[in-house]
Amino acid sequence: MKLLVLLSRVPYPLEKGDKLRAFHQIKYLAEKFDLHLCCLNDAGDIPGAEESLKPYCKSLHIINLSKITIYWNVLKSFLTAKPLQVGYFYSCKAKRKINNLIKEIAPDHIFCQLLRVAEYVKELDIPKTIDYQDVFSKGYERQASSVSWILKPIFKREARLLKLYESRIFDWFDQHCIISQPDRSEIDHPDRDSIRIVHNGVDLDYFKPIESIKNIDILFTGNMNYPPNVSGVEFLIHEVLPILNKLKPSLKVMIAGVNPSRKVLSLASGQVEVTGWVNDIRDAYNRSRLFVAPMMIGTGLQNKLLEAMAMKLPCITSPLANAALEALPGEQILICESAEEYVKEIIMLLENNDIVERIASNGQDFARNNYNWQRETEKLAELIEKGKSPEKN
Repeated sequence: MKLLVLLSRVPYPLEKGDKLRAFHQIKYLAEKFDLHLCCLNDAGDIPGAEESLKPYCKSLHIINLSKITIYWNVLKSFLTAKPLQVGYFYSCKAKRKINNLIKEIAPDHIFCQLLRVAEYVKELDIPKTIDYQDVFSKGYERQASSVSWILKPIFKREARLLKLYESRIFDWFDQHCIISQPDRSEIDHPDRDSIRIVHNGVDLDYFKPIESIKNIDILFTGNMNYPPNVSGVEFLIHEVLPILNKLKPSLKVMIAGVNPSRKVLSLASGQVEVTGWVNDIRDAYNRSRLFVAPMMIGTGLQNKLLEAMAMKLPCITSPLANAALEALPGEQILICESAEEYVKEIIMLLENNDIVERIASNGQDFARNNYNWQRETEKLAELIEKGKSPEKN
């Protein structure tokens, strides 16, 4: 069976959640289907991408989007009442290339990741599956409460248009999947319960603890220009750390992740290290005593928590982040809302090795038992098989 996978980004390097999810899904889907990969690209040349992806693909096609085209289409989206997320990734030139590819490949099924690429296939009479992954509308709605007054109307507009668009595209596709139950509940469509939940996984062969010196007390990782991550570390440094310093001065904090924004860079001090891109994120996990992710906004499943759990780090996070993760509070993870609650739990872990071992071991078992890339991608493969044309069943 020939499967065309259409992505809004090249899934390499794996520094963003959508890239990570796409890469591992491609890896296992290639075992079941003749996989042809088509990626939009707004990032210019990406060293190592073709070498990393070609082993899984019958063919690989990267369609570059020029900055001029992107800016023009974002402007047009304002005039046509389409979400900016759609306008940014849509190009008439790319549409023609994708149409030609489809004629050439003649796929039996098309798999689209994210609503960003739905416009390219909406009129095609070919069985199709959409992976919503996250509910973008809810993410923008939550971010609207924390952005400046100048940006607030734009975020509210985007949230409203995305909510309508998420509902509209449902009927363009034969099969649907999403990353978590909380995300599924936010899709405004009467048949949303038919959307299959396909979690992320964690690479347990890669993310496993190695004995090392612990010289970092608190770790946060992620794409550090992503607003929910920026909001989370600002809360950690501005709200939690000052209280902690009154009780345990001189704790070392590391913020590790690609593309730190100016706000994140400004958090650096003698106490707080902002690393930017690191060649091997496992080193940061291995050097740290605790993983703290006070996620206040955003949607979806936090890969950072899965990785930290797999590395046997005790994790503290918010109810919002754990709603998608579904770890058992107090046993596999610790849950906090206020700065004072974070301080209390951090102090408790720093002073109680037995509790650290229990939470870390339980969390590691939870990640191993519930988040497996191969098992989750098999659910996706079942959806794709289910969506074949009748004559090909």
